[in-house]
Amino acid sequence: MVNFYNKHLFISKSKLAELAGVSYRTFSRYLATRQPILSAMGISPKTKLLPPQAVRYI
Repeated sequence: MVNFYNKHLFISKSKLAELAGVSYRTFSRYLATRQPILSAMGISPKTKLLPPQAVRYI
């Protein structure tokens, strides 16, 4: 099954870090610990905008 999302629902990593109240660097290190699960969702470490399914997981 292929999921198609509205591009306006995607959120940037920097915006998520800001909403969490942490620096982008800290947020990136947190995501690095979750990389196997994010990779299974089809999200690479270099992805700038995260789809809704990844945001829901994080």
